Amino acid sequence: MTPITVAKGDGIGPEIMDATLQIILAAGAQLAIEEIQVGEQVYLAGNTSGIASEAWDSIRRNKVFLKAPITTPQGGGYKSLNVTTRKMLGLYANVRPCTSLFPFVKTKHPAMDVVIIRENEEDLYAGIEHQQTDEVVQCLKLISRPGCEKIVRYAFEYARHYGRHKVSCFTKDNIMKQTDGLFHQVFDEIASEYPDLQNEHWIVDIGAAKLADTPQAFDVIVMPNLYGDILSDVAAQIAGSVGLAGSANIGEEVAMFEAIHGSAPRRAGQNLANPSGLLQGAIMMLNHIGQFAVAERVHNAWLKTIEDGVHTYDIYKEGVSSQQVGTREFAQAVIDRLGEKPATLKGVSHSNETPLQLPAYRRKASAPKELIGVDVFVHWSGSNPQELAARVSGIQSADLPLSLITNRGIKVWPDGFRETFCTDHWRCRFLPTQGHSVTKQQIVDLLAKAIEADLDTIKTENLYAFHGKPAFSMGQGQ
Repeated sequence: MTPITVAKGDGIGPEIMDATLQIILAAGAQLAIEEIQVGEQVYLAGNTSGIASEAWDSIRRNKVFLKAPITTPQGGGYKSLNVTTRKMLGLYANVRPCTSLFPFVKTKHPAMDVVIIRENEEDLYAGIEHQQTDEVVQCLKLISRPGCEKIVRYAFEYARHYGRHKVSCFTKDNIMKQTDGLFHQVFDEIASEYPDLQNEHWIVDIGAAKLADTPQAFDVIVMPNLYGDILSDVAAQIAGSVGLAGSANIGEEVAMFEAIHGSAPRRAGQNLANPSGLLQGAIMMLNHIGQFAVAERVHNAWLKTIEDGVHTYDIYKEGVSSQQVGTREFAQAVIDRLGEKPATLKGVSHSNETPLQLPAYRRKASAPKELIGVDVFVHWSGSNPQELAARVSGIQSADLPLSLITNRGIKVWPDGFRETFCTDHWRCRFLPTQGHSVTKQQIVDLLAKAIEADLDTIKTENLYAFHGKPAFSMGQGQ
């Protein structure tokens, strides 16, 4: 028996979890199930994280977590439990297969078979946000080399392990040259270690357009967190329905499996919900824990059920479907077909698989690092950059002069355009003369002068060079 932790969640969660467990247990899954409560009731009981310490203990002890969708109460103060779980447990890889079921489920892309592998812990989902002025809030986009290396290597290992042929990378590094640039750089580095696999890079906007129009051009796609979250839903929907897709969240020690859809409270308790998404997550779980034969039986029986036209309301279509059923009846239909394989849809074979295992990340030696300037952000309600430059120049020193002012990243001084709209959030960049290094004491002195000059400084960013190369963005228009 493999111990697993199960949470039935909110809304339609209990119904689809009961159906999923009924199917996999009938197929012979050897599981010791420990149930916990997470989600809406835990939130409303005063726990703003939506999960109690005893539930954490269960997940960390069992290492495998099968979770139904949950409801996060509206209003401030409630953090997403999905994001919290992924980050607290180091579940760095989100894996979402998106395969069409044509002609039994409507799609414009009959040959679609794409796996999206999404970085799961960082990017804008670090959730570090601040209001800095009356008019401007910021969200920090954090991309780390360990995060990039782990997810990119997982994508290539996944492709090789499952007989895929190509790995595509989506970023926006033509604009975000430091953050997305690092992701792309690491992708190229690791791709060179897999000469047996094709690799390519797409700018995310045109890559997304290509995915929506011609998904058969892709095989495995690896992306930073935000792009992966959005485009995995797009991919699931154009394959047939978000309601049919499951996902795995994989870490070095713990793994979580779930449907990608939400809790749909309006459909709760009506025996309407399609359990297929959570069932797909459970199939991935069975493969993860080495119960490959059971995973194969369930997957093929589910495909046979879809092929036979036994459909829940969300995918039912006159002329294609043969029978509209509820949640419980759909589960029974899958159970009735255990041991059968589809005739038109491509059957699956998991029996000869082995678990995908990657080595733990090992941190590299630190690079030579030099402090070469500072950005001082100022809250100022004026509109004339020349006026601000005159004020800020008063705090500069001979060896650390003001070199640039930007507003929302756009250069407005020197030689700015009067047409540029400015908010009350200004970045003032100080760089030393003749490329000299800067000391932190110089920055402290600069801020002390700003206080004397009644400048409202709201944050600073030290400007560094690594290996002698400046490691910060230029101002747009510079």
